[in-house]
Amino acid sequence: MSALPSPDVTANISGAVDAIVVMGVAGCGKTSVGEELARRLGWQFLEGDGFHPPENIAKMSAGIPLQDEDRWGWLDTIAAHIALAREAKAPIVVSCSALKRRYRERLSAGGTRVLFVHLDGSRDIIHARMALRAGHFMPTTLLDSQFAALEPLGSGELGIVCDIDASPAEIAARVSSRIAPAV
Repeated sequence: MSALPSPDVTANISGAVDAIVVMGVAGCGKTSVGEELARRLGWQFLEGDGFHPPENIAKMSAGIPLQDEDRWGWLDTIAAHIALAREAKAPIVVSCSALKRRYRERLSAGGTRVLFVHLDGSRDIIHARMALRAGHFMPTTLLDSQFAALEPLGSGELGIVCDIDASPAEIAARVSSRIAPAV
């Protein structure tokens, strides 16, 4: 399958970006694609899961889905790192689920141009990938709650939708060919 941009967001890709957030449900490949994309671009990579407070990790480890109020502080921390990178003129790639439009708005607050790369795939494929992961706090039992919370990129959002059937290197190559860093 091709990892072409979604027709809804293609028109919003032009221009430079300050940051890229590789987004999607748990297990879709955000870290693998994000690391490869950062390597190709020569940008810093930040693993969004590393900014979860211990309370969030404990909840997810126990199979309890996070609610909006659990996510705001985490999202604000990531947004602060994006803003600092923008101020330093040092674009970054971040892995972050960014499941809802209001989360994405929070991450791109203050005029920061953030490109959202939504890694999209079927529940069955993602479940199989999650089942193979070792040592991650997110259990497969929370996958359905992730899909339930997911709001696909919409009109007016800067973003690309990529099918996860491609390898992380292929996805990163397609994305990197379409973006330019902010000056």
